[in-house]
Amino acid sequence: MATINENFLKLQAGYLFPEIGRRIRAFKAENPDADVISMGIGDVTQPLAPAVVEAMKKAVDEMGQTETFKGYDDSGIGYEFLRQAINENDFKARGVQLDIDEIFVSDGAKCDTGNMQEIFGLDNIIAVTDPVYPVYVDTNVMAGRTGSATDKGQYEGIVYMPCTEENDFVPDLPKEKVDLIYLCFPNNPTGAVATKEQLKNWVDYAKDNKAIILFDAAYEEFISDADIPHSIYEIDGAKNVAIEFRSFSKTAGFTGVRCAFAVVPKQLKAYTKDGKAVEVNPIWGRRHCTKFNGVSYVSQAGAAAVYTPEGKKQTQQVINIYMNNAAQMRQSLTKLGYTVYGGVNAPYLWMKTPNGMNSWEFFDLLLEKAHLVGTPGAGFGFAGEGYFRLTAFALPSNVKEAMQRFAAI
Repeated sequence: MATINENFLKLQAGYLFPEIGRRIRAFKAENPDADVISMGIGDVTQPLAPAVVEAMKKAVDEMGQTETFKGYDDSGIGYEFLRQAINENDFKARGVQLDIDEIFVSDGAKCDTGNMQEIFGLDNIIAVTDPVYPVYVDTNVMAGRTGSATDKGQYEGIVYMPCTEENDFVPDLPKEKVDLIYLCFPNNPTGAVATKEQLKNWVDYAKDNKAIILFDAAYEEFISDADIPHSIYEIDGAKNVAIEFRSFSKTAGFTGVRCAFAVVPKQLKAYTKDGKAVEVNPIWGRRHCTKFNGVSYVSQAGAAAVYTPEGKKQTQQVINIYMNNAAQMRQSLTKLGYTVYGGVNAPYLWMKTPNGMNSWEFFDLLLEKAHLVGTPGAGFGFAGEGYFRLTAFALPSNVKEAMQRFAAI
């Protein structure tokens, strides 16, 4: 008989965002004339930059000619023209030296952060922030690294690191020894950022404990504070202990195009059970090429155009739109008496729910009374209860209308 991977049966309810979608559909079915504004799921609203569109059109034309047609990428890890552009602009420009063979192009940071755990042993102790992007937790549950969920919704076998007002939503170092540490800065969902000093503490911890940091930097382009690092590799020694994930989805509008990358330094080591050091880079390369046939040439050509002078200017204009949205939202909500965090170096705002409401109650209130959609903080973990996430990935006109609706509640 065919048996199921019973680890999947441990997963709680549905994935957060499909549940939000289900509630919205039910509301619209009962209220077909309602004008619902969504600031919940972090999808972008601005179109691709003209430089990206032109590059993709050119790439499509090339795919239509025998002489310039592209099939499989021979390297399996991304075309060299894109990896070189990434290296020069995202890393060398910030004083970080990488080899382009340490850069692995993929179809999304969500996939990479979920898939990366696959190359590590099941006996590793996982540490995650709380609240947390659900993919970090769920993929480890699926793999079998955890026990069942507790009454708090936390899984046995995972170390949860609370992010609260008291620690400015940047977790403290765990008191126990952990092996794989998921960090995300700028943070989804709280919008918090980490200083160089804070990241150095994590790098030092990883060195001391032979741990590996899985660093999600998908929102680094939204950082405006010159003192906040964009890459964990700006910290000395981080290439010995960290893997970094980046994405074009939010920074360049690629949510419907798909292109991202992970950096796995060649000096990064993990260990066999008998203590032998093993390079992680070739292991990930083997997994990547075995299970993935690469991002389309058209998408990679578009991604490379992000790094042209025109592409940089145009994508920055879009980022400015989103961050202006965030500033307007933060200012308006604060004036209305809400306690709001984030929205300064990140496109997410993390607000306290009013009057002691739980986060799903506030979700229903906003949907029913104001026809607005956000994301309940409880969907990101136990410490997210009592909070609510709003995204700045909206049309400016919708942001203005949404703030007026908040004022009318």
